[in-house]
Amino acid sequence: MNLQISHLRNLYLSGEFTPSDLVQQLDVEIGFDNSKNIWIQRLTLAEMLDYAKQLEGKDIANLPLYGIPFAIKDNIDLANIPTTAACPEYAYTPTKSATVVQKLIDAGAIPIGKTNLDQFATGLVGTRSPYGAVNNSFNPEYISGGSSAGSAVSVALGMASFSLGTDTAGSGRVPASFNNLVGHKPTCGLLSTQGVVPACRTLDCVSIFALTAKDAATVLASAQGFDKQDAYSREASIASLTIPAVFTFGVPKPEQLAFFENPETPQLFQQAIKQLEAIGGKAVEIDFAPFLETARLLYEGPWVAERYAAIREFFEKNPDAIFPVTKQIIGGAAKFNAVDAFNAYYKLKALQRKASKVWDDIDVMVTPTAGTIYTIAEVNAAPVVCNSNLGYYTNFMNLLDLSATAVPTGFQADGLPFGVTICATAFSDEALLNLATSIQNYSAKTLGATGLPYQ
Repeated sequence: MNLQISHLRNLYLSGEFTPSDLVQQLDVEIGFDNSKNIWIQRLTLAEMLDYAKQLEGKDIANLPLYGIPFAIKDNIDLANIPTTAACPEYAYTPTKSATVVQKLIDAGAIPIGKTNLDQFATGLVGTRSPYGAVNNSFNPEYISGGSSAGSAVSVALGMASFSLGTDTAGSGRVPASFNNLVGHKPTCGLLSTQGVVPACRTLDCVSIFALTAKDAATVLASAQGFDKQDAYSREASIASLTIPAVFTFGVPKPEQLAFFENPETPQLFQQAIKQLEAIGGKAVEIDFAPFLETARLLYEGPWVAERYAAIREFFEKNPDAIFPVTKQIIGGAAKFNAVDAFNAYYKLKALQRKASKVWDDIDVMVTPTAGTIYTIAEVNAAPVVCNSNLGYYTNFMNLLDLSATAVPTGFQADGLPFGVTICATAFSDEALLNLATSIQNYSAKTLGATGLPYQ
């Protein structure tokens, strides 16, 4: 099925298709095969039909997501469906949906299930789950990326028009890159995190996976908004960035790029730079050092203690319920004290000031989303090293209060996707998605792993 939002909307407006038709067809096409470990819980046909029937008689013109199916990472609440965070012993059943989920339902979207993730959203690999490693949508021997693993693969395989993930260190961008999707990491606080199991509460974002940047922008428009119930929600009152038709984009110095012995991705990145130049961009080299230094703070510094704080009571009472690698990472918080936290915060403020100077000379920054991709076997053999490598271009983003969009730009010879991330200052979301649309218009050929043509 072609699940692009514009395509489905045209079918609904013509009267030849209804949301009930959609969910019945989706239920058959998705079926009960979960061999890729995408789902933790799929909604039943009856549950999906309940949402579809609530749309009957409503004005399609007033509901921007009328009848649009979406998947939800299972650390985000959907009313009356268990939230597990990929830990069965942790599971609870919320009586109401997360604010962002409810906003999407109010806009007409239909939830179809809760997706698998790296447990407690700790990882960029998609393998750290008792529900099984999520397979890449192109090649099952490779990782899907994480932690929003099932959310990405469900969209890439045409099971949902879009999905919600979370992104603290790259979890909404790395899986997008590995599955030929757009992954938008909004400005911190732009989307409410009320009803989301926290990872690092001060840094967490709800992210969006979509087949196209245009679809992601449509979802963002309905999902965003100030939430007084969320202490970290922010009013989008700062003037948004606009990217001129002729724009300047920064790229790290050659010696600061890392591709982790992948022989193909350096050339794919250069190809992406040429694509940006073809649509009006001018490349300039920037000093990437402050961004890399900031990235190291996230897991090498006391911010890992936030992950411990988020589940402290459960962690201490149920240590054997934690996935081994996750337990190792979160358990590392014990070595940090309050003095360490303050010293790291002082260092971060200095790095924020240093990194901010780059925006005086460029409109956007462009990096690979990830320097390479690994097989599941490679990650199992060296889980911490591989995960660290995947965060090279992503871990600094929320610490520096940036907005970012991962966009596909090419493929390796073996058919695995490659993409870049464009980022800019806070509240640049709309401009980044507009630029991502221009990049897709120039470079994209297919939608996710569906084989359907990009138009």
